[in-house]
Amino acid sequence: MRFFRIIWDGITKENQVFKAALGLCPTLAVSTSVENAIGMGVAATLVLIGSNFVVSLIRNWVPKQVRIPIFIVVIATFVTAVDLTMHAYFPALHEKLGIFVPLIVVNCIILGRAEAFASKNNPFYSIADGIGIGIGFMLGLMLLATFREVLGAGTFLGKSLGIKEPALIMILPPGAFLTIGFLMAFFNWAGGDK
Repeated sequence: MRFFRIIWDGITKENQVFKAALGLCPTLAVSTSVENAIGMGVAATLVLIGSNFVVSLIRNWVPKQVRIPIFIVVIATFVTAVDLTMHAYFPALHEKLGIFVPLIVVNCIILGRAEAFASKNNPFYSIADGIGIGIGFMLGLMLLATFREVLGAGTFLGKSLGIKEPALIMILPPGAFLTIGFLMAFFNWAGGDK
C-alpha cells in the first residue's frame, strides 16, 4: 500500500514542477511540443528510477563526505545510457531535445530525490519514488506543452488544429514563463496552498 501512496504523492503533492518549482530549465525549454515533453519525461523517469534504485542500494556504504559526487556519478551513468539509447532508437527526438537530455545529470529533481528519498529508504520504495516523481514530471511537461503547442503553433502532436493565427508568443520563452506561472498559481490554489 505504501508503494502506491509514494507513487501517488510524487504525481500530486510532491510534483516537482508545480509544487516544488524544480527542474524548470528543461521544463520550459522542451515544452514547445507534446512529443518533446513525452520524450524528456520518459528519459527523466528512467533516470530517476535507475538512480534511485542504485543510490538506495549503496546508501549504507557511501561516506557522508562524498555522497553527492557519488550520486552524480550514478545519475550520469543512467543519463548516458538513456542518451545513447535515445540516439540509437529515436534519433529525430534525440535531435529535437538536443543538449537537454545530457543535462539531466544536473537536473535538481534527480539529485534532490537521490538525496532526500533514495539515500534514506530501501530499493523497493525508492523505485516507487522514481516512478511517481518521474510521472509527475512528465505530466507537468505534457500539460505545459499542450497549452504551448495548441495556442502557439495551432497543432497537437504535430497535427494541425486549423487555428488560423496562433499566438506565437506561446512557443517563445515568454509564453513558457506565462504558462508555467498560471499553471503553478492554479495548482497552488486548487491544492489549498497559500
